[in-house]
Amino acid sequence: MAVTVDEALSLIFEEVKPKSKQLLPIEAALGHVLAEEIVAAHNLPPFDNSAMDGYAVKTSDAGKTLDCAHTIFAGDKEEIKLQDRNCIKIMTGARIPHGCEAIVPIEEITEDGEKIIMPENVRAAQHIRLTGEDIESGDLLLEKGERLHAHHITLLASQGISQVKVYKKPRIALFASGSELKMHFEQVTEYQLYNTNTPTIMARCQELGCEVQFIGTAVDDLACIHEHIESALDSDLIITSGGVSVGDADYTKEAFSAFDYSCIFEKIEIKPGKPTTFGRIGSTYVLNLPGNPLAAALIFEIFGQSTINALSAVKEKYLSTINAKLKLPYTSRPGRNTLVPGYFDGESFLVCDKYAPGMVSPLAKGNALIFVDAEVSELEAGAAVKVIPTRFSFNSAEQKSLFTK
Repeated sequence: MAVTVDEALSLIFEEVKPKSKQLLPIEAALGHVLAEEIVAAHNLPPFDNSAMDGYAVKTSDAGKTLDCAHTIFAGDKEEIKLQDRNCIKIMTGARIPHGCEAIVPIEEITEDGEKIIMPENVRAAQHIRLTGEDIESGDLLLEKGERLHAHHITLLASQGISQVKVYKKPRIALFASGSELKMHFEQVTEYQLYNTNTPTIMARCQELGCEVQFIGTAVDDLACIHEHIESALDSDLIITSGGVSVGDADYTKEAFSAFDYSCIFEKIEIKPGKPTTFGRIGSTYVLNLPGNPLAAALIFEIFGQSTINALSAVKEKYLSTINAKLKLPYTSRPGRNTLVPGYFDGESFLVCDKYAPGMVSPLAKGNALIFVDAEVSELEAGAAVKVIPTRFSFNSAEQKSLFTK
């Protein structure tokens, strides 16, 4: 019996657990998901310092002519005290001298021989970076479950953190089944097709931060499919395409049943991709996608990406949507939740002019999809829609409805 979309997603998030952890230097941690909280051990800045090249002064000396008693460079350790009717030349990043109340930028002063004439207006604390104004010791910097981006590495480096505990990236094994399929580096005859599903899913898994291995293309033979399954069992997730329908040569589901396969769901109330199945063999999860290229790619965006997010332990694991307006009218036969590819320009969503399940061109032309509710038969131009991007991640820490109604 087919499950609903929400039931399928709930089962994935209930069943799939994060994998093991590892310790990595921060230079190698980009794209990994944190397996620990990061708390600041140091104030940033660690001391009051100058935000400009200029002069350290007291506010009461605004408009006065002062003697320049000293120069402080960034990194100087000497403790210096600012006296009345004096200023101290100071460089960006240098420690603020005792008694200093403001920094006057070099371009705002006037030189009179060896004397320095201050401007009339000097605000207290101007151009001074105060201790801990950016980060205070004890602040929570990063939460467990955050995926590390370049500017997170900035935070870690600012605290002198050289290594972090992260979850290992999901290991994905891919193979397709179908005697008619050939890889792009092989010759095809007039009755054969190029395998576009495996390169597509491989590329998307890599974009989602996975380690991916291609097992090969299996012919429509149980023994051949068994061999491919055995080769993939050391992975966290096996993704196949094809062989899950009800044709005479659709052997994939039967082949997995020989490996103590536990089915979590088979068939989803969705169009395209109803025959999609999900299960596991031991600790290895299995996602069987349909063979039609567009159907396989769209199903992967919802269920494959959700499985990878759960394996990754990323905090923002639920797919989210962007509110947009429909550019042109849309009509559909109601009765099944439908994945519809199209192009999102930042304001409106344009449905692809053609998107049959066996096509590949909509994948290249589009950058997003909408998930149309089963009860919807038509949407007018300008109707509110929920866009799910396929060219970038837009996830949420809370599960939200994906349907456009």
